[in-house]
Amino acid sequence: MSRRVDLRSDTVTQPTPAMREAMATAIVGDDGYGEDETVTALEHLYAQIVGKPAAVFVPSGVMANQIAIRILTKPGDLILAGHTQHMVSFEMGAAARNSGVQFALVDDTSGAFELSEVQQVLDGEYDHQPHVAMVSVENTHMPSGGTPWDLAALEKLAGSIGTRPIHMDGARLFNAVVATGTPAASYASSATTVMSCLSKGLCAPVGSVLAGPSELMDEARIERKRLGGAMRQAGIIAAAGLLGLSTMTDRLAEDHDKAQHLALAFAERFSESEYNPMSCQTNIVAFSHERARELVSLLEARGVVGDTIAPTRVRFVTHADVSDADVDFCIDAIRNFTWN
Repeated sequence: MSRRVDLRSDTVTQPTPAMREAMATAIVGDDGYGEDETVTALEHLYAQIVGKPAAVFVPSGVMANQIAIRILTKPGDLILAGHTQHMVSFEMGAAARNSGVQFALVDDTSGAFELSEVQQVLDGEYDHQPHVAMVSVENTHMPSGGTPWDLAALEKLAGSIGTRPIHMDGARLFNAVVATGTPAASYASSATTVMSCLSKGLCAPVGSVLAGPSELMDEARIERKRLGGAMRQAGIIAAAGLLGLSTMTDRLAEDHDKAQHLALAFAERFSESEYNPMSCQTNIVAFSHERARELVSLLEARGVVGDTIAPTRVRFVTHADVSDADVDFCIDAIRNFTWN
């Protein structure tokens, strides 16, 4: 069998042997009745890490985002968000379908927002435009290449939107924490709600956690049930998430280092893309190329499996199952790449 290095996403990670053991021996109960001790422990740990009073364990990051929308908005409201954010572009129109809301989009090419654009959207309410009920930020920002938010910029954004809540899609929050040295609670302090995925760089097989004020998390449990996300003996999977949060965050620096080596190789070989490898701050190499889909297809034929996130934008993601030898293999394939 020919060699294959899977860089499509950090969601392809396999649970560690310790996670498999923890899952096999987890104490479980019926979480529908609030009786699963392992789920409760996971929720308490995440809430503590991000500095929020309470948290709710859910099957996926998409569900966590959709629950946040349902508890922070009402039908007809606007959500101010970046035009390439996951909530906008990668959740199959779920916000409109599930909550009857619309998006007011601003440029997030850099991963963050220009406050002047934000203010222009907010000022539109005086011209009979719908109410902006919440602001959504993504940290790290995947489409720009896993870019962490600058804490000062996040705090300025929070200070510019009045009493509106911020929801932080922190699917890769801990990549931002490791890359910048900013504690998760500091990042989350400007947000009313925050969610993180356990099944990406933290290697758990499934699950995300949403945190915020206790009364909102009570509402979140209701919305989780309405969306079909209430689980029973969920401690089996929560056990892996507990290990992810407690043992797998520091090692994310290894993924970042591997991605930066790949970024340099991509920038050198595909100089026509004008990709700046220094923009790769975490575990995602993402750049634009006119022949993006062909590029990805030809590299896959050489054993380097990536993906596109737009017709002219490629993405390659490092994770715990990518070894140093895998990186060397990929760099060799990139350097020797030829167009058919």
